[in-house]
Amino acid sequence: MTPITEVEGRRLALSNLDKVLYPATGTTKGEVLHYYAATAADALLTHVRDRPLSFLRYPDGPAGLRFFTKNPPPGTPDWVATAPVPRHDDPDARQILVQDLPSLMWAANLVVEFHTHQWCRDTPAVADRMVFDLDPGAPASIVECCTVALWLRERLAADGLSAYGKTSGSKGLHLLVPLEPTPSDEVTAYAKALAVEARSELPELAVHRMTRALRPGKIFVDFSQNAAAKTTAAPYTLRAKDSPTVSAPVTWDEIEACGTPADLAFLAGDMAARLDRHGDLLAPLTDPGQARPLPGG
Repeated sequence: MTPITEVEGRRLALSNLDKVLYPATGTTKGEVLHYYAATAADALLTHVRDRPLSFLRYPDGPAGLRFFTKNPPPGTPDWVATAPVPRHDDPDARQILVQDLPSLMWAANLVVEFHTHQWCRDTPAVADRMVFDLDPGAPASIVECCTVALWLRERLAADGLSAYGKTSGSKGLHLLVPLEPTPSDEVTAYAKALAVEARSELPELAVHRMTRALRPGKIFVDFSQNAAAKTTAAPYTLRAKDSPTVSAPVTWDEIEACGTPADLAFLAGDMAARLDRHGDLLAPLTDPGQARPLPGG
């Protein structure tokens, strides 16, 4: 029998709470739901609210079937908000909005990674943040990502922009930059220019093209997630990995001090203490007073 729970007046059927989703740690679906409800909800909702979401679903754990979806899943309750996100193949397409705790818990019960656009529903394709996804090619790791991140931080600062870091929850590092509203294609062009510059300034370390043959031992500075159609793993989302890794905000001191991948690897169980200690390290992203224009914008 599926337990029915009430969350802020909404009735939710939460299923398979004893199912082990992360075999490496024995983490159950019930523990995953507890992480979202008790630890991450306030901070995560701040960063996903009003942003159309796509989901990577992994209902049987990371070793099972995984599939990416943008459309609202069958059976989506009518109280879960959606927003129009027209696509060339579907002009009437809509995507989920996670606006509140009931919506968050409904989505978490589907076992998903949360991925967000860099723009909000009222201003499609007009970004209020820029992202760089620093993706290491083995044997490089997040340690080398940190070196590239520090270069990018200084380069962005020279243009009057502030960057904030989070782990990808996988192998890499994400840098996020609060912006005054700017068309996504302009943000992408600027981010690409910086990626090309990183390749020039750090030739032994950075590449700006996705070509696999270029990437062993290098950091791919992926600027493409600024495109209006793309999404990036949201802050505080769990990832579909062997363990319940989190896309966790980190300090610049932590980035500077990173000597091994373990230094910047965070699990669901680490996050309550980190939030108590640091608060939401990405709070400046949601403060309009921190937004700055792109150079020449």
